[in-house]
Amino acid sequence: MSKDLYRSLLPLVNEHEQMKRLQAYVDYRIEGLRDQLETLADADQVKAYQGAIRELRRFKTLRDEVRKGAE
Repeated sequence: MSKDLYRSLLPLVNEHEQMKRLQAYVDYRIEGLRDQLETLADADQVKAYQGAIRELRRFKTLRDEVRKGAE
């Protein structure tokens, strides 16, 4: 990502209430995907859901990533 893009995301990650809302949404989505993951039988679908969960977890470190990239 470019430094300009990181800097454009700073207002989002530096606003505590916005980040709390984003984290709550991420937790909600991960929980829903986990519930669905338990019922999957197809290995390809399991991998896809695991990848989706992994990507959502990246949002939990978004603040650190953006702040470091904007330096």
